[in-house]
This record gives sequence, C-alpha cells and structure tokens, in this order.
Amino acid sequence: MEVVNKLIPNDEQMKGFLEPGQEGPIYMLNLLKYKEKAEYADGRETEMTGAEAYSIYAAEVVAHLAKVGAVATFSAAVERLMLGEVEDLWDTAAIAMYPSRAAMLTMISDPDYQASAVHREAGLEGQLNIELVNPQGMWLLD
Repeated sequence: MEVVNKLIPNDEQMKGFLEPGQEGPIYMLNLLKYKEKAEYADGRETEMTGAEAYSIYAAEVVAHLAKVGAVATFSAAVERLMLGEVEDLWDTAAIAMYPSRAAMLTMISDPDYQASAVHREAGLEGQLNIELVNPQGMWLLD
C-alpha cells in the first residue's frame, strides 16, 4: 500500500465529498506530518517550525469549527506504530466532528477560515484526512 500525504483533495476526492452521504455527523481523522521549518506561500520570513505554524492554525480553527457546529474531539502526538507497516509515521493524529459534510464545506469555504489556513499550509508537509461515519451510533467504549 502506497501512502501519499497531501494538503488538498484531488478532484475525485472532492467530487465524492460533495455527493450525498450519510445524514448526520461525520468525523474527520487527520493524520498530520509537519515540515521541519514552516514555509509560507507568500514568501514571508519565519523561524518557526512546521509544528509551530500549524499550532497557530489549530488555535484559530476552534472558532471556525464552532461557527458551523463542529468540535475538535481529540488530538495527540503519534508515539509509534503498534501494528502494520508504513514508511514514515505522522506527527499528530486529530479528530474533528462536524454535524454534516455540508457544515465542513461551509467552514472550509469561509474567507476567515482560509485566512487561518495559511498557517496550516505553511506548517504541513501533508496529511491524510479520513472521513468516518457511525450510522448506528455504536461505540466499543462509553
């Protein structure tokens, strides 16, 4: 299995995201890989690491999530690989819950969000964004 981190969805992925899906909440699992040094698209000079630039985005995104009824539910550093094989581990795993796909689309289309996202793009080498649904509301643990 080949794993390729990206910053934006390709056309096929975006098309699938825009198609009707499950009614109700979705969860986005974010597997994040930071750049060693932040690089801003506008060429600004910075001494920040990728993780530091991303942390600016992470602090700002909380308000953007709230505007659409979403919430960050989990974030932690990736320690090690317990099972399976991958060439390189991600640095952080995070999960956000959105009330719907439409809510997420509204958020990422908002100019205020896009202003914050420059820090995401400056800090990330790439990521995997995996959509999770729980149609029966079943959990292994309470």
